[in-house]
Amino acid sequence: KGLSLSSAIWNALFKPKAGGGSKDKVIKTLIDSFRYPKYGPGMMWETCAAKSKAMGVQIEMNCGVKEVTTADGKWTVHTTNGQSLGGFDYVLSTAPMRELVAAVSPQFPEKAFSSAKQLGYRDFLTVVLICKDEDAFTDNWIYIHDPSVKVGRIQNFKSWSPFMVPDANMACYGLEYFCFEGDGLWTSSDETLINLAKKEIEQIGLTKDSAVVDGYVVRQPKAYPVYDHSYKENVNEIREALKAYPGLYLIGRNGMHKYNNQDHSMMTAMLAAKNIVAGKELFDLWDVNEDAEYHEGGDRGAEETQKVLGRLVPEKIN
Repeated sequence: KGLSLSSAIWNALFKPKAGGGSKDKVIKTLIDSFRYPKYGPGMMWETCAAKSKAMGVQIEMNCGVKEVTTADGKWTVHTTNGQSLGGFDYVLSTAPMRELVAAVSPQFPEKAFSSAKQLGYRDFLTVVLICKDEDAFTDNWIYIHDPSVKVGRIQNFKSWSPFMVPDANMACYGLEYFCFEGDGLWTSSDETLINLAKKEIEQIGLTKDSAVVDGYVVRQPKAYPVYDHSYKENVNEIREALKAYPGLYLIGRNGMHKYNNQDHSMMTAMLAAKNIVAGKELFDLWDVNEDAEYHEGGDRGAEETQKVLGRLVPEKIN
């Protein structure tokens, strides 16, 4: 948002000084200094889990949801490991909308059920390469536009935090490939994918194949909700049907089928929690935009959100 070719060139030639200018003029895409967890963003969720457990919350790991049923105003979650956890007033789902709708009983109306089936997803895999050489670039990530290779983006994990690569003599890169679950890339063996990444990282001139000492593959299904010609109509159909399922909140990127970032996903969860605590719908989660700003009723909604939640939108720290 706010990024243009002219603003990118201006930023490169005349970098804004720390503390200078209005925070409203900061283009998030061009921010080059920010706070980052020492060992990566997983630290936030490990801390969240530990604090939740300390308050008596039960967390089931490596456990999927098979069915979500509602009767007499209460919800029950049936898991893939055979448990039935019930008596809930609310269910907050970050599961892919397509899968959530298929799992709810009583079943969604036929039109909404059919709409959910039409939602599409783009999948994603990362080939991590550990290399015995100096960092080839200092950016956090770079996009690759060379049509002769399949890699679309490369992360430099040491640039995020040096603690993520404990051996100072090593570099660690994540070569990211955008694909569809079941296609040739997705179904390739880990060995094949690692060899492809080694070949391509040398081909684009970042390091030598011979410098790679180890590799690892991570597959992430449904990483991106697809915005096709009918997705808005399908999502709106499901949103309308949700009114018949009080207590069911869809939040986050996959839950809402919105191509948003982590701050937006967190905002929707926090506003859902505020609604639950208040016992009424103070906030419409669908009014949170991709910048994690609440805009119901124009700026009034944004101001009200800040009063309730404090500073949530990224801004420059002086």
